[in-house]
Amino acid sequence: MGVPDSQSSDTGIILRVRGPLELKCQLDTTDALLMQKVISGTFETLRAQVKSESLVLTVCDSPVFIWPNRGFHATPVEITPNTPCEDLQQWIQTDEQESSGKRSGKKKNKKSSTATAINLHLMMEVTTKGPLSAPILSRTVQKSHFLSTTLPMDCVIRTTSKDTIKDAFERLLEALTDQLCKMEKVMLQHMKGTTVLVPEPLHFLLPEPKGLVTVVYPAGVPDSQLETQRRELHQQFELPDDWPYFRRANAYHFPNEPYKDGYLRNPHLVLTHPSLDTGKVYLVQGIYSYHHYMQDHMDDNGWGCAYRSLQTICSWFQQQGYTERPVPTHKEIQQALVDVGDKQGSFVGSRQWIGSIEVQAVLNQLLEVTSKIMFVSQGSELGSKGRELANHFLTEGTPIMIGGGVLAHTILGVAWSETTGQIRYLILDPHYTGAEDLQVITDKGWCGWKGPDFWDQTAYYNLCLPQRPKVI
Repeated sequence: MGVPDSQSSDTGIILRVRGPLELKCQLDTTDALLMQKVISGTFETLRAQVKSESLVLTVCDSPVFIWPNRGFHATPVEITPNTPCEDLQQWIQTDEQESSGKRSGKKKNKKSSTATAINLHLMMEVTTKGPLSAPILSRTVQKSHFLSTTLPMDCVIRTTSKDTIKDAFERLLEALTDQLCKMEKVMLQHMKGTTVLVPEPLHFLLPEPKGLVTVVYPAGVPDSQLETQRRELHQQFELPDDWPYFRRANAYHFPNEPYKDGYLRNPHLVLTHPSLDTGKVYLVQGIYSYHHYMQDHMDDNGWGCAYRSLQTICSWFQQQGYTERPVPTHKEIQQALVDVGDKQGSFVGSRQWIGSIEVQAVLNQLLEVTSKIMFVSQGSELGSKGRELANHFLTEGTPIMIGGGVLAHTILGVAWSETTGQIRYLILDPHYTGAEDLQVITDKGWCGWKGPDFWDQTAYYNLCLPQRPKVI
């Protein structure tokens, strides 16, 4: 199944233009068809504005201004229609340059390593050239409804190193015009009386070669009420009906935007895959957060590893859009086990360990997710489970919790050779107690590939393999 397992394997530069366009129209009637006609006329005016000479696009954190409809006029003068797109990065002021006192007006020799997405701001020149004339005032008394809302324009295009600014900006203008058409359609579809819903553009990274696509949803309408639209999108892009590609939680996360909650996402992506003779790599599909000891002002050092592994699994279901429920706290996990009758009331607030069977029960209780349990009587047998684990990551793609004795870990993938039986495990270790430092976590092996000797050869292990709901 083709599911994007990375949000950073993109080549080229993403150009993203954002900015408000004001939709204002006077509705002198309550007749639905006439109101729709007036709104459509206003959208037509906005599309004309996007094609007008007054449109200005500025490169954020830089002195660059571009008038794409005015014979492609730009400042500074070094920027011409034939300038390669990637050269825009040289003008962007980074935080490091600011702190070292360098001025943004000077051209940079060094490209910012993080600017794989260039942000642009959409503006309109308010003043227009022409003869000045005195205003004429007239007064008409009538009842009417004034509709005013801000359209949050947000368009992206993917460029290659060969693209010139002129080519890319022509595509951006097409994307802006197309987005206004989609917004008009959404607004008219969801209009009730004189109430309209603001259209909300979202970007989704689809399996190659489809790449990044933009969808417009009505803001405020929950995912549960947009299944018809998602089905249409799955048909349009020829996608299978068993993965929620177009739920809001699956919206693309741009590489230069930090996550607000502070958790690391997908630390395994920076690792090099082990090389096994005739071996293949099978990985978790989609996005998860790394949960480990001592996070969230919670001292669970020595007893909370299975709770943290469970939190990582829950984050996967949340970030793939299967649930809107936040990742549960230790107390919520304990309460869920009391609620299903697995534990006594005194368990809540305790520092007692849990294992794979409890993880299975909590996933079912809180997320309505079922899991398979794999029993291994001794660690030496784990080496023979390559086929089952590879199949799990191919078909389900969810993180696996493995518990044995008093230790729990998260398995994110396997490298396995069908011919030789060689196997390596991609382990995310919840016993880490440090800060969210990707380099430390990967250099010190808290997220890393481990051989069969990683497991206690004589201890028993239970593996909890969460099953993905097959929904759209």
